[in-house]
Amino acid sequence: MEHWKRTIERANRCFMLGELIDAREAYLQALALAQVLFERWADADEAVAACVISHHNLADLHLRLNQPEESAEYLCAIHQRLLQTMQDPRLAPALREAALRQSSKTYVELLNFISDHGEYPRTHRLLLTDIASPSHQPAPLQHGVH
Repeated sequence: MEHWKRTIERANRCFMLGELIDAREAYLQALALAQVLFERWADADEAVAACVISHHNLADLHLRLNQPEESAEYLCAIHQRLLQTMQDPRLAPALREAALRQSSKTYVELLNFISDHGEYPRTHRLLLTDIASPSHQPAPLQHGVH
């Protein structure tokens, strides 16, 4: 967790300084760490939060680069990952529950993105699948944290 935190903090500093290429590289490193450790992290809530934050930061970066379709891809990727995690019986219950809790945030981020930037093919497909899924009941709207 500490290595991921240091990597995200370095990426955030680059982002704030406008060093977007360096920020992207560090965000991608953080995302790779979060994905590799996703099922192995001691704290399920931290594992899911690290993955969500990594994806959402990359989405924010691509918006700053005026690349909304890439941003949509990252937002969809994490929401879909959480939906799959929630439904995977081989995963630890704590991880599945953490994914359920965070999925309401990723859902709201997707809706906010669509409201601001319009739909893209993947957002449209994902939301249609999400609505059809009886297991996913988003929590009341909240602003995402990242």
